[in-house]
Amino acid sequence: MYTAGTMILYGRTGVCRVEGVTERTLPGEKAAVPYYLMRPLYQSGTIGAPVEKVEDGTIFSRPLMDKSQAQAFIEALPTVPAEPYHNQNLNQLKDHYRQQLQSFSCLDMARLLRSIYAKKQEAEGQNRKLGSVDQRFLEETEALLYGELAVALEIGRDEVRSYIADTLAGQ
Repeated sequence: MYTAGTMILYGRTGVCRVEGVTERTLPGEKAAVPYYLMRPLYQSGTIGAPVEKVEDGTIFSRPLMDKSQAQAFIEALPTVPAEPYHNQNLNQLKDHYRQQLQSFSCLDMARLLRSIYAKKQEAEGQNRKLGSVDQRFLEETEALLYGELAVALEIGRDEVRSYIADTLAGQ
């Protein structure tokens, strides 16, 4: 069970701070149910999620990596393969990207980012723009991964891209 102050990755919302646990009675229910109250770090508002569904994995969440894990992760980035995925069927393209994001693992997110970056370079080499589906998943994946790295490294989310580039250039 998460405690107040814990920073977690909460599904596609991204980094959230657990504010505490409260009890809520849902419409049609008689008994109160414990809920996590969370505040997204990079969005406004508050999120409530049933503790039971978070704990049993029905609703995805996980603790963030710490600073040493983040640094080791960044050092390993050059070894992550880039495998651009091409599909003219936009629904299949979306499904492919959703499946890649489904685990919310940093490694899978890095693989997805590197693959979309490679696809973007291919497009730019042909004087084309990256497709809107690719762009949307690129931005979502960057927000998730860069948000987690920013918290772990204690830097701003905007600084993560240059931090990663500097680290890769230094190797």
